Amino acid sequence: MTDTPRIEVTIAAPIDDVWRALREKDRIRHWHGWDTPGLDDEIDLIYFQSFTEDAQARTLGVQEGDQIVLEPDGDATRVTLTRAPRGVSPEWDAYYDDITEGWTTFLQQLRFYLERQPDAPRRTAFFAGTTAGAQPLLAELGLGDVATRPVGSAYRATLAGEEVTGEVWFRSEHQLGLTADAWGEGLLVIAFVPPGEEKPDGSAMAVLSTFGLDDAAYAELNDRWAAWWSPRYPAPAEPLPGTEA
Repeated sequence: MTDTPRIEVTIAAPIDDVWRALREKDRIRHWHGWDTPGLDDEIDLIYFQSFTEDAQARTLGVQEGDQIVLEPDGDATRVTLTRAPRGVSPEWDAYYDDITEGWTTFLQQLRFYLERQPDAPRRTAFFAGTTAGAQPLLAELGLGDVATRPVGSAYRATLAGEEVTGEVWFRSEHQLGLTADAWGEGLLVIAFVPPGEEKPDGSAMAVLSTFGLDDAAYAELNDRWAAWWSPRYPAPAEPLPGTEA
């Protein structure tokens, strides 16, 4: 990656709605991250401590230098996040690429929230692990063909033992997002980074955002994915920031 990666997402929502989703804590909880005991503290740290904002210009500075800019794009809103260069926060440089990937996930979850689930509370399941010696995640999930389809294409797949249908939501270098009808029109974001010089153990991640599932259905989904995931992508010795739960 370059020293200042840029992530751009166009959201089919008015700019005022997107701005509120970035500045109101109750709304941020609908899309940022995933369910952890520390989610509220994380939201407060990123969006409401050491931040800069210009509400009129619709710009927001967070994470000690990351810049978010909203711009009208017809009836939609273009959201551009530009990372601060490496070295601005040296204590976080070891996680620089992970944070960039995290922003890709979060902005796509923001888009999903505003376009598909603006009023419904979500419940998430989260899985993270290492990839050394493991099969690539997309292939292991049977999504190799799905990952090549254009955004907006319909798909059907068996995911951790469950038949799931939906559409391709987004695709990036390391991530794939799929809507999931079976989860109350939910969203699956999966990421896979093979072992390399900067990340010898590699990394795999799945965020399942569900809507309207009762306790039993949510527990069954979470347990089934945990049983599928754990032997394939074991937890890292030192969890990445935000993945400890």
